[in-house]
Amino acid sequence: MGILALAAGLHTDARARRGFGGFFSALGFGAPKAVALPAGVRVYAVGDIHGCSTLLDQLHARIAADAAPSSAEKRIIYLGDYVDRGPDSKGSIERLLHAVPAGLTPVYLKGNHDGALLDFVEDSESYRAWRNYGAPATLLSYGIRPPLYDSLEAFEAARVALSRAIPLEHLQFLRNLDLTFVLGDYVFVHAGLRPGISIERQQEQDLLWIRDEFLSSGATFEKFVVHGHSPVPNAMRLRNRIPVDTGAYATGILTCAVLEGDACRFLQVGRP
Repeated sequence: MGILALAAGLHTDARARRGFGGFFSALGFGAPKAVALPAGVRVYAVGDIHGCSTLLDQLHARIAADAAPSSAEKRIIYLGDYVDRGPDSKGSIERLLHAVPAGLTPVYLKGNHDGALLDFVEDSESYRAWRNYGAPATLLSYGIRPPLYDSLEAFEAARVALSRAIPLEHLQFLRNLDLTFVLGDYVFVHAGLRPGISIERQQEQDLLWIRDEFLSSGATFEKFVVHGHSPVPNAMRLRNRIPVDTGAYATGILTCAVLEGDACRFLQVGRP
């Protein structure tokens, strides 16, 4: 919630942004770079789901209704963090595998939480880090009791239980997640990019985890960045990026950006 509070403090009205032009330009506010998707293509970019399967159902329904009248080629890009924190990580992955709205081609990106689940499947000791940001909720969703004690024996017992309980289809899904996706003038990524480094040379650690160096940068990246990872009170188009994570597990709000041509709008479900 500290990130939410910071973002709320930065989300001022347009007059305030004009009054502090240099300051907000450095943070990515100001006139957006002119960018566009290829003609005849529409993208729905979905923010961090974090085990909120009911919200995902609602957003899928909104997207399906929005997409139905359009003859464009339609893609739905999920920006990662499908597990942890929320109550139904297992159900969220099931929906991503089997309930994508008809007529939309899915692209699945990897989030740092998705990587943490995979790390635990391979190394039980990684639970010490993972438990601090949502592991118990994920284990419970697969019917596994989270470790009661801080011991390698307890961690290993939970790892073995999860390895037996999690469907192979879910593991294959997580192992095959992409780190970035480029389309037209946009790059889609979970956390962001390290300024001054080309997309091809970005490190996985930054693509999944970066915050301050990316969020505070006024750099013009080689592609306009659409990302999740760092919650904001409202999704918005900034000068060099579009943040879409509205903290679904904490706020009850799940958002996607709708991109077509040079236009950007948003669909949102949950509490107003």
